[in-house]
Amino acid sequence: MEGNCVKNSKKLLITGGAGFIGSNIAWYFAAHGYQVTIFDNFKRRGTRQNFAWIKSKLPKVKVIIGDIRNRQDLEKAVEGQDIIFHLAAQVAVTTSVVDPRVDFDINALGTFNLLEAARVEGKKPIIIFASTNKVYGGMEKVRIIEKNNRYAYKNLPDGVSEEVQLDFHSPYGCSKGAADQYIRDYFRIYGIPTVVFRQSCIYGPRQFGIEDQGWIAWFIIAETLGLPITIYGDGKQVRDILYIDDLVKLFEIAVEKIDITRGKIYNVGGGVKNTLAVWTQFGPMLHKLFRKKIAVTFSDWRPGDQKVYISDIRLVEKELGWKPKVGVEEGIKRLFDWVQANRTLFK
Repeated sequence: MEGNCVKNSKKLLITGGAGFIGSNIAWYFAAHGYQVTIFDNFKRRGTRQNFAWIKSKLPKVKVIIGDIRNRQDLEKAVEGQDIIFHLAAQVAVTTSVVDPRVDFDINALGTFNLLEAARVEGKKPIIIFASTNKVYGGMEKVRIIEKNNRYAYKNLPDGVSEEVQLDFHSPYGCSKGAADQYIRDYFRIYGIPTVVFRQSCIYGPRQFGIEDQGWIAWFIIAETLGLPITIYGDGKQVRDILYIDDLVKLFEIAVEKIDITRGKIYNVGGGVKNTLAVWTQFGPMLHKLFRKKIAVTFSDWRPGDQKVYISDIRLVEKELGWKPKVGVEEGIKRLFDWVQANRTLFK
């Protein structure tokens, strides 16, 4: 994603700003004139490489090494900010099952710490929060059918809307769901202009995917490095996927149209036009990209894993005039090319 026109000099804080989504956002907004500060503990794989890339292009980007579990770190970082993109999180369901306390402390308590820092500071910065489709749980009551070797909703032709009942499933779903609701309520109670994006699968360059999270990038990275690939479930499960550039643009629109977006929750993903079956469709695409048959093993389904999740993005399209522009094959080819050009980063 490129950017070279200066729009303004507002102060923007990005928690988790050296991660996959954060680094892409930091690059775009800094290139468009925002005074960007990255807040990160640099514990996640790839964060130092991402930050080095940003600084090589845009040396004025600031960094605060801190942890959202630490109130004092956040209070210092939030001071004077006009906008906050809250991306810092524990991001894997499997990790949350193994260590639910750490998951809670990062996702729920960390978000509460951020909101309190913003409330006490008094400036009422715009806060956009990266939530998750996992707040809808396993959606066991939604009828699923198998169609063309992939699962599909029987009665949700447009996907999952914001009106679907919340059903937190797994410690990760609970911690992110609690944060999701706290973010919304700090608009209602304290007037802080918050926006919640319940995001589906986001993918693209600068994603250092691992087996537990970032599956599209992980499959490409694993095959590139000759590592084993495990499919949890039968590979027919379907997700809507959204290329990173489209998500970054939505963050920009949400800020520009804050009079519309404040206090709102939006389901954000590729929608029904950008879906992918985890292996029955993605597998053949990888065979073609790598020009060989790729071996995988299969294992049991993971807790809270949905057979289908497709975002109904009609609300965000209607209110903000946004829709994905990068299709599935184009986006995956871009990610594949980036991994091949930067394979030394993964060793």
